[in-house]
Amino acid sequence: MVRVKVGILYSRIRKDEKLLLSELRDRGHDVEKIDVRKERFGLDATTAAVDDLDIVVDRCLSTSRSLYATRFLDSYGVPVVNSPETGDVCADKAKNSLALAEADVPTPATEVAFTKDAALEAIESFGYPCVLKPVTGSWGRLMAKIDSRNAAEAILEHKETLGHYEHKVFYVQEFVDKPGRDIRVLAVDGEPVAAMTRSSDHWLTNAAKGGETKSFDLDDRALELVERASDAVGGGLLGVDLMEVGVDADSGPAEGGADGYTVHEVNHTVEFKALDAATDVDVPATVVDWLEEKAVELADAEAEEADA
Repeated sequence: MVRVKVGILYSRIRKDEKLLLSELRDRGHDVEKIDVRKERFGLDATTAAVDDLDIVVDRCLSTSRSLYATRFLDSYGVPVVNSPETGDVCADKAKNSLALAEADVPTPATEVAFTKDAALEAIESFGYPCVLKPVTGSWGRLMAKIDSRNAAEAILEHKETLGHYEHKVFYVQEFVDKPGRDIRVLAVDGEPVAAMTRSSDHWLTNAAKGGETKSFDLDDRALELVERASDAVGGGLLGVDLMEVGVDADSGPAEGGADGYTVHEVNHTVEFKALDAATDVDVPATVVDWLEEKAVELADAEAEEADA
């Protein structure tokens, strides 16, 4: 095993980060915790101790801090996962949807509008129910399943009145009639680490919303889509979220075909504590395996470039 020095970029240490830190330290790796709330990032240097790090893992809870901090680290030549380019795509649902569509990955039909009237036209074109989401955000927050024109008008008025520019980007999506669950896959450069279903009687099945988790075996079609979705956003340590189309929850996984699954999102600072508890896979150990390989890969690439 190669000993590496790993930086953990964070704004709060959650259970996920504790699992990762424990595994890194158990293997004897040096760890530098970088609290972005306390550091400054200049155009050519930072107050954070990053000069001798082999790799930095972005675990920032805040999207804005994540995107800026990784961009600055990348500008200093510090290897960081996930890359700022991947983070930029994954942090914005509209960019996420575009990346998936451009890679021919099946994803829910989506429209973006910039005024209340245009958004209402988009909603009416989808029909009811449909879904209105914020372009940024996690854990199922501020998402609305819209069942009627009256509901649409009320929600759009609220968003328009809230004032923040992100509320002026209306992200409207078809409602996918999933079988009471969706599928979360943790993947490293498109290779699945583990997968679980998140089930609920509510239309939102996120584990953060109380969804019941259960280990899930991916079939060939799901494996293919996870790899393609990962490539579409630039690869890295990602959470790929799929929904089964036209399948009952009791009948098992969908049977291949383009209509078997739809990928609705790829997450770049993915949480994995629920997945670690729901499956037999040692998730933090597998993630650290990948980090070790990634650090060696990046060091070899840098050495080859220096010799060229």
